Formats: sequence, C-alpha cells, structure tokens
Amino acid sequence: MKIKFFAVGGTIDKVYFDLKSDYKVGSPGISEILKEANVTFDYECVSLLRKDSLDMTDDDRELVCKKIADEECRHVIVTHGTDTMIETARELMAIPDKTIVMTGSMQPARFKWSDAEFNVGTAVGAVQSLAPGVYIAMNGRIFSPDKVRKNRRFNRFEEIE
Repeated sequence: MKIKFFAVGGTIDKVYFDLKSDYKVGSPGISEILKEANVTFDYECVSLLRKDSLDMTDDDRELVCKKIADEECRHVIVTHGTDTMIETARELMAIPDKTIVMTGSMQPARFKWSDAEFNVGTAVGAVQSLAPGVYIAMNGRIFSPDKVRKNRRFNRFEEIE
C-alpha cells in the first residue's frame, strides 16, 4: 500500500524567524518526520501550498480537492493548518473511493514539544486501516469532519453531536 502525502501548510510547517518574532510557513516537514521515524511503507510527499489555513481561499480548497481527486493513490494524508482543516475536510468528502486523513499540529513540527509527529503517526495508522472516506486525525483521535470542532480554549479537537 502506498500513501500519498499532500502538504498545504499550516502550523505543522511553520518556521520561527527570530529577528522578526514572527512565524512563516516554510517547507513541508512531513518528509523529515517520516525519515526520522524510519517508516517502511511506500510513500510520496507533494507540497501543494505553503499557507496558513486562515489565509486559504475557496480556490485553494478547490485546488486541493482536484489534486486529490486526480491522484491514482487511494490512501492520502493531507497536512493542513488546524484553523480551517474541518472546512477543507468537508469539501474533500465529495471524493469517492479514497481514504483521506487530514492532520496537522498545534506547534510547528520543528519544535521539540510539537504534537506533529504523534498526529502524523495517528494519521498513518488511520489511513491504512479505515474504510474509504474523509477523517481528521488530531490529539490521538480520529474524527468525522461532520462531528468535530477545534476548541481554541483547550487547544485541541473534540467531538460534537
């Protein structure tokens, strides 16, 4: 089974610039995460966008949907900013016959205390074991895009009715 990773930006790929005291979306961190984890499955990583999810437009979401729909691989993981991950996931639900798992992080992957590696690992397990559909892997859980919200107060995703 091959897994295709699409990076669209977000905190997981952010880099801190000391002189500016600012974060910018840098190159995708997913390749390094997988290399350091010494994974043995077949995968490919593609960078689609380098945007904070708050800056994503409808055109950006359309591009992500088109690239994934046109992709031959049936197992897809999308690294995405957490602020609008749910909106993109809902758009992806129109794509049939693929298992698509979205993930990201609350802290940049380059930070020692980041949740990025844990969330990516959860997404990898999920994409290999779940039926076709769209899922969100965050905070050690798998969510349906229709039954989840980001709780900014507690900095986590949680299920809703």
